[in-house]
Amino acid sequence: MSHVPLPHLVIADDDDTPPPAASSAQAPTSLARRAARLNEWMRRYSWAVAMTVAIVITVGGLVVLESGRMRIASEYETALDAKGATAQLSMLAADIATLTADERGFALGADSAYRTHFGETAERVRRTLASLDAYYRRIGDDTALASFAQIRAAADDEIAQGAARLADLAQHPDADSAAREHALSLPPPDTSATLDAALSLLRLNEEQRAQQALDASRADQRISTLCVGALCALNIVLFLLLFRNLGIQLDKQARVQKALITQQEELDQLVFARTRQLEALAWHLQSVSENEKTELARELHDELGSILTASKMDVAWVRGKLRDSEPAMAEKLARALAQLDQGIALKRRIIEDMRPTVLANFGLVTALRSLADEAAQRNGWNVEFALPDEDVKLGEAIEIALFRVAQETLTNAAKYAHASRIRVALALDDETVSLSIADDGIGIRPQDLKRTQTHGLVGMRQRVSARGGRFDIERASPHGTAISVSMPRERSVDAPRAVPLA
Repeated sequence: MSHVPLPHLVIADDDDTPPPAASSAQAPTSLARRAARLNEWMRRYSWAVAMTVAIVITVGGLVVLESGRMRIASEYETALDAKGATAQLSMLAADIATLTADERGFALGADSAYRTHFGETAERVRRTLASLDAYYRRIGDDTALASFAQIRAAADDEIAQGAARLADLAQHPDADSAAREHALSLPPPDTSATLDAALSLLRLNEEQRAQQALDASRADQRISTLCVGALCALNIVLFLLLFRNLGIQLDKQARVQKALITQQEELDQLVFARTRQLEALAWHLQSVSENEKTELARELHDELGSILTASKMDVAWVRGKLRDSEPAMAEKLARALAQLDQGIALKRRIIEDMRPTVLANFGLVTALRSLADEAAQRNGWNVEFALPDEDVKLGEAIEIALFRVAQETLTNAAKYAHASRIRVALALDDETVSLSIADDGIGIRPQDLKRTQTHGLVGMRQRVSARGGRFDIERASPHGTAISVSMPRERSVDAPRAVPLA
C-alpha cells in the first residue's frame, strides 16, 4: 500500500501574524502628523530660517572674498617683487658691462675718474647682489638661488679681477702704448659670457613668475566677481522669499484683524441690541410696577379706605351710645377709634408711597418740596431748596421718574449718609430738565460706586437711561454725596420700543 505524502501545515504564531489594517495605517498617519508639524514649524519660523541662512551665506561670502582679496594682494606683491627682481637683474647686467667699460677706459687713458667710477659701480653691484640674494632666499626658490649663487660668484670674480688689473695698470703708468693696446686687445674672459647668459635666464624666470602671478590674480579676481554675483543673487532670492513670507504673514494678519473687527462690530451690535432689550425690559418692568402700584393704591383707597372709614363711623356711633352707660367699654372703643385713625394714616402713607397724589394733583415741584419736607421732619435735616417758583408739566413718565429718583436718594441718605443738611435743586431749559440732590454726610465710598449689587443705584440708572437721560453720582466736596440727573423734556415716544428677544 503506497503512502501519499501529506503537505506540511505551517501554523503561524501569534507574533508572526501580520498587523491589522488599522495598525498598518498608523505609520502613514504618524508621518502625516510629522509632516504637518514640520510644515507648521516652517510656516512659523521660515523667516528666521531665511534670515539665518542669509546671514551664514553673507558671512561665508565675506570670508571667501577676504581670502580672495588676500590671495590677490599676495599675488600682486609676488608680481611686483618679480618685476623688481627683473629690473635689478637688468641693472646688474648693465653695471657689469659698465665695469668692463671703466676698466678699458682706464687702460686707454689712465684717467683716475674711470677707476673711481669702477669702484662706485662695483659697490652698487655688491648691493644689488645682496638684495637679490635676500629676495631669492625669501621666496624659497632653490633652483633660482643656486643659479644666482653662481652668478654672484662670477660677479665677485669679475670685480676682483678688474680691480686687480686696474691696480696693476695704476702701478705701471709709464707702460708703453703697445702694452696697453695689448691689454685692450685681450678677449674677455669666459665668465662674462656665462654671467650674461645666467642673468638673461634669471630675468626670463622672473618675468614668467610675474606673469604667472598676474594671471593667478586675474583668475582670483574673476572668481571673486563670480562669488560676489552669486552671493548677491542668492541674498536677493532669500530676501524675496523673506518678503514674500512677510507679505503672506501681513496679509494673514490683516485678514485676521479684519475678521476680528467684523466680529467686534457684530459683538457691538449684539451688545447694543441686548442693551436696548434690557432697557425696554427695565422700562416695561418699571411701567408694570407703576401700574401695579397705581392699581393697588386705587384698591387700597377705594376698598380698604371705605372699610376703615365705615368701621370708624360704626365704632364712633357705638361709643357715643355707650359713653354714659358703659364708660369702660367706651374707653375701649375710643382706643379702637385711635387705632383705626392710625390704620387710615398708614393707608394714606402707603398710598402716597405707591402713587403720590401730590404729584398727580399739584405737579413735580410741589411733590419734591413735600417729599423733602417729610424726610427732613423724620430725620431732623435742614433742607435747602432751589426749585422753580411755579410748577411745569413735563409729562407723567418724566415726572414719576424724577420723583422716584428723589425718593430713592432721600431714602439712601436717611439710611447711610448720617447727614444734617440736604439740598434739592431742579433746573429746566427748553431741552432738558436737571435734578440734583446733595447731602453733607459721610459720603459714598469709591468701592460702592463700582458695585453691581447696589440695586437702588442700578434701578435709578436704568430708570433714567430708559428715558434717554444721564445719571451721575459722586462724592461731594469736602464731604457728602451728590446725585445729578439730566433728562430730555420731550420725547417722540413715551417709552423705548421693545426689542424682541433673540
